[in-house]
Amino acid sequence: MQQLITWIESQSDLFLFTQTGFWIFYAIVLLINAVVCKNRILRSSFLFVASLYFYYKTGGYFFTLLIISTIVDYSIGLFLGKAQNKYLRKLLVFFSLLINLGVLAYFKYTYFILDLYSSVSHQPIKVFDFLANEMNKLAGTSFNIDSITLPVGISFFTFQTISYTIDVYRKELKPVRNIIDFGFYVSFFPQLIAGPIVRARTFIPQIYKRFVVSNKWMWWSFLWILGGLFKKMVISDYISVNFVDRVFEHPIAYSGFEVLMAVYGYALQIYCDFSGYTDIAMGVALLLGFRLPVNFNYPYKATSIRDFWRRWHISLSSWLRDYLYIPLGGNKGNSIRTGFNLMLTMLLGGLWHGAALKFVVWGGLHGLGLVFNRIVNGIWKINGNKITRLISWFFTFHFVVFTWIVFRVESIESAEILITRLFRAFMPNHVMDVVLSQTYLFLLILFGFIIHFIPSVWHHRGKLFFLKLPLIVKLIVSASMIYIIIQLHQSDILPFIYFRF
Repeated sequence: MQQLITWIESQSDLFLFTQTGFWIFYAIVLLINAVVCKNRILRSSFLFVASLYFYYKTGGYFFTLLIISTIVDYSIGLFLGKAQNKYLRKLLVFFSLLINLGVLAYFKYTYFILDLYSSVSHQPIKVFDFLANEMNKLAGTSFNIDSITLPVGISFFTFQTISYTIDVYRKELKPVRNIIDFGFYVSFFPQLIAGPIVRARTFIPQIYKRFVVSNKWMWWSFLWILGGLFKKMVISDYISVNFVDRVFEHPIAYSGFEVLMAVYGYALQIYCDFSGYTDIAMGVALLLGFRLPVNFNYPYKATSIRDFWRRWHISLSSWLRDYLYIPLGGNKGNSIRTGFNLMLTMLLGGLWHGAALKFVVWGGLHGLGLVFNRIVNGIWKINGNKITRLISWFFTFHFVVFTWIVFRVESIESAEILITRLFRAFMPNHVMDVVLSQTYLFLLILFGFIIHFIPSVWHHRGKLFFLKLPLIVKLIVSASMIYIIIQLHQSDILPFIYFRF
């Protein structure tokens, strides 16, 4: 058994979007899906099994958690569909939250909680994975019990199942009767491990529709996939390996200008990495006949922090709004109450990203930004005035970019060092030397931001122009894109940043 687990772990990287192994798997899935697509039950069953296999390959034995989460919320959904007593319905929702958030907290926040306790009590606590210990007793396995491993994608599928249960409780969605259909929704592999967070009410109705992929949507899918691969493999990974990682690991060795460029570079890196993943996921899903929600809308064009969160990780920000901020009272109370709701939502949103103080601070900064945003909006209207919109964009962009420092560093102390170098070691006379020494790097960063900031209508027109090209031209363009990606990508492909969340 241990040998099997070791083999699975050694092969798991083959199922990243950036690896050949995934595309072999995906080609097989596409082929079989085309064969069984006319039988809805057979198609759902096949895609459910394929998704479980995908998670088995990427997450190892943790795929059992996915199955448990599926069974729990499927059952609770059925009970909610029948229960009329309001106290029983609330109890069922509480039970769902207790199990889902309990499992998430155990795997994701145990170290964080124990570290906080140790810092207060001054008593070190040794971590013991009792779940792995029980599995070793029951199945004769030999999992490590001295550390707790975070299952890949647990934050994403946990939020999906929670949203389903709450929607059924609110009677905004009827419970799914077939456990295969529900399991397929929870485990759908394109977005399983790094989003977007898909709502049941937008995905499940698609399961019951006839499978149709037009020629237009096929080529649209290719554009999403190739664009996502280019963002990740050409822009994000190159910037990370050749500049950003080095500066953030040893900031004391770099000038203020290099630190500044690394901060800008990381802003571009994390955007290209995360949006690149979701672009690929959307393209992969569409070829299978399913539309995933848009998760990014050129976020660095935002003219306020509120606008930024309408554009960045849209599936998470809308989830936090609908299932946390609004239930807390939203903006229906007085200004103090609204500010509290915003702060608490963003603090928990920051904590969702990781069990570390830096993520809480990052979320808190954005919470303060949103509160400040509301105060300013009551005084200064930016709509319709180009100059005020430009000023608002400038401050919003740099606020977001510099909060990424806290998000990226290993500790708050490292952030202090970076900021100190930024202001105390800035040498204007060395700027040109730095640029000339890494011309390709800075041109790539400039190119990435130019592509981001050009009018979105240009992007749309470019895609429509591509779709109207003759078939042979589209094939040549696609093949050229693949060749460019292969030639320019890093030899060592980095994991997607949001895998860790």
